[in-house]
Amino acid sequence: MSTPRNNPRNSGNSGGRPAKKATHRKGKGPVAQGRHGAPAGTQRPPSRPAPEPVDVHDPDGVRLQKLLAAAGIGSRRVCEQLIADGRVTVDDQVVTELGVRIDPLKQVVHVDGERVVLDENRVYFAFNKPLNVVSTMEDDLGRESVGDFVGDRKERLFHVGRLDADTAGLLLLTNDGELANRLQHPRYGVQKTYVAVVRGPLEHGVGRALREGIELEDGPVKVDSFKVVDSQPGWVMLEVVLHEGRNRIVRRMLEAVDHPVESLVRTDVGPVQLGDLRPGKMRPLSSSEVKALYKAAGL
Repeated sequence: MSTPRNNPRNSGNSGGRPAKKATHRKGKGPVAQGRHGAPAGTQRPPSRPAPEPVDVHDPDGVRLQKLLAAAGIGSRRVCEQLIADGRVTVDDQVVTELGVRIDPLKQVVHVDGERVVLDENRVYFAFNKPLNVVSTMEDDLGRESVGDFVGDRKERLFHVGRLDADTAGLLLLTNDGELANRLQHPRYGVQKTYVAVVRGPLEHGVGRALREGIELEDGPVKVDSFKVVDSQPGWVMLEVVLHEGRNRIVRRMLEAVDHPVESLVRTDVGPVQLGDLRPGKMRPLSSSEVKALYKAAGL
Protein backbone atom coordinates (compact mmCIF):
# COMPACT_ATOMS: atom_id res chain seq x y z
CA MET A 1 0.00 0.00 0.00
CA SER A 2 1.38 3.38 -0.94
CA THR A 3 2.01 6.10 1.64
CA PRO A 4 0.15 9.37 1.01
CA ARG A 5 2.54 12.11 -0.12
CA ASN A 6 2.63 15.62 1.28
CA ASN A 7 0.45 14.67 4.21
CA PRO A 8 0.94 17.36 6.90
CA ARG A 9 0.48 14.83 9.64
CA ASN A 10 3.42 12.79 8.41
CA SER A 11 5.76 15.61 7.32
CA GLY A 12 8.82 15.70 9.66
CA ASN A 13 6.94 14.00 12.47
CA SER A 14 7.26 10.27 12.82
CA GLY A 15 5.24 10.16 15.99
CA GLY A 16 2.04 11.58 14.53
CA ARG A 17 1.98 14.46 17.05
CA PRO A 18 1.44 18.02 15.83
CA ALA A 19 4.63 19.94 15.05
CA LYS A 20 5.85 22.56 17.50
CA LYS A 21 4.55 26.00 16.59
CA ALA A 22 7.05 28.29 14.91
CA THR A 23 7.23 32.02 14.36
CA HIS A 24 9.33 34.00 11.95
CA ARG A 25 11.60 36.93 12.67
CA LYS A 26 12.46 39.40 9.99
CA GLY A 27 15.67 38.38 8.24
CA LYS A 28 15.94 35.12 10.25
CA GLY A 29 14.54 31.62 10.08
CA PRO A 30 11.63 30.27 12.10
CA VAL A 31 12.01 30.22 15.86
CA ALA A 32 10.27 27.47 17.78
CA GLN A 33 8.10 28.72 20.61
CA GLY A 34 7.90 27.04 23.92
CA ARG A 35 5.20 27.41 26.54
CA HIS A 36 3.61 30.83 27.06
CA GLY A 37 4.85 32.00 23.63
CA ALA A 38 8.49 32.49 24.70
CA PRO A 39 11.23 31.27 22.31
CA ALA A 40 12.29 27.71 23.06
CA GLY A 41 15.40 27.46 25.18
CA THR A 42 14.91 30.89 26.81
CA GLN A 43 13.69 31.80 30.28
CA ARG A 44 11.66 34.75 31.39
CA PRO A 45 13.51 37.14 33.69
CA PRO A 46 12.49 36.72 37.31
CA SER A 47 9.93 39.26 38.48
CA ARG A 48 11.20 41.88 40.88
CA PRO A 49 9.86 41.65 44.40
CA ALA A 50 7.62 44.50 45.47
CA PRO A 51 9.43 47.05 47.64
CA GLU A 52 8.94 46.59 51.35
CA PRO A 53 6.66 49.24 52.86
CA VAL A 54 8.30 51.62 55.29
CA ASP A 55 6.77 52.00 58.73
CA VAL A 56 6.20 55.73 59.27
CA HIS A 57 4.43 55.30 62.62
CA ASP A 58 6.04 57.15 65.53
CA PRO A 59 4.52 55.98 68.84
CA ASP A 60 5.58 59.24 70.47
CA GLY A 61 4.09 61.37 67.70
CA VAL A 62 0.72 63.01 67.09
CA ARG A 63 -2.21 61.39 65.33
CA LEU A 64 -2.08 62.17 61.63
CA GLN A 65 -5.72 63.24 61.29
CA LYS A 66 -5.31 65.66 64.20
CA LEU A 67 -2.31 67.31 62.55
CA LEU A 68 -4.12 67.60 59.22
CA ALA A 69 -7.12 69.20 60.86
CA ALA A 70 -4.90 71.65 62.75
CA ALA A 71 -3.21 72.56 59.44
CA GLY A 72 -6.58 73.62 58.03
CA ILE A 73 -7.11 70.70 55.66
CA GLY A 74 -10.61 70.09 57.02
CA SER A 75 -12.50 68.76 60.01
CA ARG A 76 -11.18 65.72 61.85
CA ARG A 77 -13.80 63.55 60.14
CA VAL A 78 -12.85 64.90 56.69
CA CYS A 79 -9.16 64.22 57.38
CA GLU A 80 -9.94 60.68 58.50
CA GLN A 81 -11.76 60.07 55.23
CA LEU A 82 -8.80 61.46 53.24
CA ILE A 83 -6.54 58.97 55.00
CA ALA A 84 -8.93 56.07 54.46
CA ASP A 85 -9.16 56.95 50.76
CA GLY A 86 -5.38 56.69 50.36
CA ARG A 87 -4.94 60.38 49.53
CA VAL A 88 -2.39 61.09 52.26
CA THR A 89 1.31 60.21 52.18
CA VAL A 90 3.91 60.42 54.93
CA ASP A 91 7.51 60.43 53.75
CA ASP A 92 6.23 59.25 50.33
CA GLN A 93 4.39 56.28 51.90
CA VAL A 94 0.62 56.06 51.43
CA VAL A 95 -1.08 55.87 54.82
CA THR A 96 -4.59 54.43 55.16
CA GLU A 97 -4.69 53.52 58.86
CA LEU A 98 -6.29 56.03 61.21
CA GLY A 99 -4.12 55.17 64.19
CA VAL A 100 -0.85 56.34 62.66
CA ARG A 101 1.13 58.89 64.67
CA ILE A 102 3.94 61.00 63.19
CA ASP A 103 6.49 63.61 64.18
CA PRO A 104 5.41 66.92 62.56
CA LEU A 105 8.91 68.38 62.93
CA LYS A 106 10.70 65.60 61.07
CA GLN A 107 8.25 63.92 58.70
CA VAL A 108 6.83 65.21 55.41
CA VAL A 109 3.12 64.95 54.62
CA HIS A 110 1.33 65.44 51.30
CA VAL A 111 -2.40 65.43 50.57
CA ASP A 112 -3.27 64.80 46.93
CA GLY A 113 0.36 65.53 46.09
CA GLU A 114 0.47 68.92 47.86
CA ARG A 115 2.80 69.53 50.79
CA VAL A 116 1.11 70.22 54.14
CA VAL A 117 2.94 72.43 56.64
CA LEU A 118 2.53 70.77 60.03
CA ASP A 119 5.07 72.72 62.06
CA GLU A 120 3.09 75.50 63.70
CA ASN A 121 6.32 77.37 64.43
CA ARG A 122 6.98 78.00 60.75
CA VAL A 123 5.85 81.37 59.47
CA TYR A 124 5.71 82.94 56.02
CA PHE A 125 5.34 86.63 55.15
CA ALA A 126 5.23 88.87 52.11
CA PHE A 127 7.04 92.17 52.67
CA ASN A 128 7.03 95.23 50.41
CA LYS A 129 10.58 96.50 50.74
CA PRO A 130 10.78 100.26 50.29
CA LEU A 131 13.54 102.02 48.38
CA ASN A 132 16.83 102.64 50.18
CA VAL A 133 16.25 99.77 52.62
CA VAL A 134 18.99 97.11 52.63
CA SER A 135 18.07 93.42 52.46
CA THR A 136 19.53 92.40 55.81
CA MET A 137 17.91 91.82 59.16
CA GLU A 138 20.35 94.30 60.71
CA ASP A 139 23.05 96.56 59.28
CA ASP A 140 26.47 97.23 60.78
CA LEU A 141 26.59 100.63 59.07
CA GLY A 142 23.39 101.80 60.68
CA ARG A 143 21.38 101.88 57.48
CA GLU A 144 17.68 101.13 57.53
CA SER A 145 17.21 97.39 57.02
CA VAL A 146 14.44 94.84 56.63
CA GLY A 147 14.83 93.90 60.29
CA ASP A 148 13.64 97.36 61.29
CA PHE A 149 10.19 96.54 59.89
CA VAL A 150 9.48 93.07 61.30
CA GLY A 151 8.90 94.14 64.88
CA ASP A 152 9.70 92.11 67.97
CA ARG A 153 8.75 88.73 66.61
CA LYS A 154 9.86 85.65 68.55
CA GLU A 155 10.81 83.79 65.34
CA ARG A 156 14.21 84.32 63.77
CA LEU A 157 13.13 85.46 60.32
CA PHE A 158 15.35 85.68 57.28
CA HIS A 159 14.71 86.96 53.79
CA VAL A 160 14.40 84.76 50.70
CA GLY A 161 16.92 86.20 48.28
CA ARG A 162 17.80 89.88 48.14
CA LEU A 163 16.72 93.13 46.62
CA ASP A 164 19.17 95.98 46.08
CA ALA A 165 18.69 99.12 48.14
CA ASP A 166 17.58 100.95 44.98
CA THR A 167 15.07 98.21 44.07
CA ALA A 168 11.69 98.04 45.79
CA GLY A 169 9.03 95.37 45.99
CA LEU A 170 8.24 91.86 47.10
CA LEU A 171 10.54 90.07 49.52
CA LEU A 172 9.54 86.84 51.24
CA LEU A 173 10.37 86.41 54.93
CA THR A 174 10.31 83.05 56.71
CA ASN A 175 12.02 80.78 59.20
CA ASP A 176 11.63 77.78 56.86
CA GLY A 177 15.19 77.24 55.69
CA GLU A 178 14.51 74.32 53.35
CA LEU A 179 11.89 76.22 51.37
CA ALA A 180 13.98 79.40 51.30
CA ASN A 181 16.98 77.58 49.84
CA ARG A 182 14.87 75.99 47.12
CA LEU A 183 13.22 79.27 46.16
CA GLN A 184 16.60 80.97 45.75
CA HIS A 185 18.32 78.22 43.77
CA PRO A 186 18.02 78.64 39.95
CA ARG A 187 17.95 74.86 39.56
CA TYR A 188 14.30 74.80 40.64
CA GLY A 189 13.27 77.52 38.19
CA VAL A 190 11.10 79.59 40.53
CA GLN A 191 10.30 82.69 38.52
CA LYS A 192 10.51 86.28 39.71
CA THR A 193 8.66 89.09 37.97
CA TYR A 194 9.97 92.66 37.80
CA VAL A 195 8.54 95.88 36.42
CA ALA A 196 11.27 98.17 35.12
CA VAL A 197 11.14 101.69 33.75
CA VAL A 198 13.90 102.33 31.20
CA ARG A 199 14.84 105.14 28.89
CA GLY A 200 12.90 105.05 25.64
CA PRO A 201 12.15 104.55 22.92
CA LEU A 202 12.78 100.80 22.99
CA GLU A 203 15.08 99.68 20.20
CA HIS A 204 13.82 97.03 17.80
CA GLY A 205 14.92 93.49 18.69
CA VAL A 206 15.65 94.09 22.38
CA GLY A 207 13.00 91.64 23.55
CA ARG A 208 14.18 88.93 21.19
CA ALA A 209 17.80 89.40 22.24
CA LEU A 210 16.90 89.05 25.91
CA ARG A 211 14.78 85.96 25.29
CA GLU A 212 17.51 84.30 23.23
CA GLY A 213 20.20 85.23 25.74
CA ILE A 214 23.01 87.71 26.13
CA GLU A 215 26.52 87.42 27.48
CA LEU A 216 27.47 89.17 30.72
CA GLU A 217 30.84 89.28 32.45
CA ASP A 218 29.81 86.38 34.73
CA GLY A 219 28.22 84.24 32.01
CA PRO A 220 25.21 84.04 29.70
CA VAL A 221 21.69 84.88 30.81
CA LYS A 222 18.25 85.06 29.27
CA VAL A 223 14.79 86.07 30.40
CA ASP A 224 11.85 83.69 30.64
CA SER A 225 9.44 86.39 29.49
CA PHE A 226 9.64 90.00 28.34
CA LYS A 227 6.92 92.46 27.33
CA VAL A 228 6.18 96.18 27.10
CA VAL A 229 3.59 97.29 29.68
CA ASP A 230 3.43 101.00 28.81
CA SER A 231 5.29 103.54 26.73
CA GLN A 232 5.50 107.33 26.81
CA PRO A 233 7.90 109.80 25.16
CA GLY A 234 11.29 109.31 26.79
CA TRP A 235 10.52 106.15 28.78
CA VAL A 236 9.17 102.60 28.52
CA MET A 237 7.72 100.35 31.22
CA LEU A 238 8.72 96.69 30.88
CA GLU A 239 7.77 93.43 32.57
CA VAL A 240 10.69 91.03 32.92
CA VAL A 241 10.33 87.46 34.20
CA LEU A 242 13.34 85.26 34.98
CA HIS A 243 14.51 82.64 37.45
CA GLU A 244 18.08 83.90 37.76
CA GLY A 245 19.25 85.14 41.13
CA ARG A 246 22.57 86.78 40.35
CA ASN A 247 23.42 90.15 41.82
CA ARG A 248 21.63 93.07 40.09
CA ILE A 249 20.85 90.78 37.19
CA VAL A 250 17.87 92.73 35.76
CA ARG A 251 19.74 96.03 35.82
CA ARG A 252 22.83 94.52 34.21
CA MET A 253 20.81 92.80 31.48
CA LEU A 254 18.94 95.95 30.49
CA GLU A 255 22.08 98.05 30.62
CA ALA A 256 23.78 95.52 28.33
CA VAL A 257 21.13 96.20 25.67
CA ASP A 258 21.55 99.99 26.08
CA HIS A 259 18.43 100.61 28.17
CA PRO A 260 19.59 101.50 31.71
CA VAL A 261 16.99 101.09 34.45
CA GLU A 262 15.42 104.23 35.91
CA SER A 263 13.32 102.36 38.51
CA LEU A 264 12.76 98.70 39.36
CA VAL A 265 10.10 96.87 41.41
CA ARG A 266 9.72 93.14 42.02
CA THR A 267 6.04 92.23 41.87
CA ASP A 268 5.98 88.40 42.06
CA VAL A 269 7.97 85.54 43.53
CA GLY A 270 6.61 82.32 42.09
CA PRO A 271 2.88 82.21 42.85
CA VAL A 272 3.02 85.03 45.45
CA GLN A 273 2.08 88.51 44.26
CA LEU A 274 2.81 91.90 45.79
CA GLY A 275 -0.72 93.13 45.06
CA ASP A 276 -1.75 96.28 46.92
CA LEU A 277 0.60 95.73 49.88
CA ARG A 278 1.96 99.15 50.82
CA PRO A 279 5.71 99.87 51.09
CA GLY A 280 7.08 98.96 54.52
CA LYS A 281 4.18 96.62 55.31
CA MET A 282 4.10 92.85 55.63
CA ARG A 283 1.33 90.28 55.60
CA PRO A 284 1.22 86.55 56.40
CA LEU A 285 0.93 84.27 53.39
CA SER A 286 -2.26 82.27 53.05
CA SER A 287 -2.15 78.49 53.33
CA SER A 288 -2.83 78.24 49.59
CA GLU A 289 0.14 80.53 48.86
CA VAL A 290 2.42 78.42 51.07
CA LYS A 291 1.25 75.23 49.35
CA ALA A 292 1.86 76.82 45.95
CA LEU A 293 5.38 77.86 46.99
CA TYR A 294 6.17 74.32 48.11
CA LYS A 295 4.89 73.00 44.81
CA ALA A 296 6.93 75.55 42.83
CA ALA A 297 10.04 74.55 44.79
CA GLY A 298 9.45 70.83 44.21
CA LEU A 299 8.82 70.00 47.86
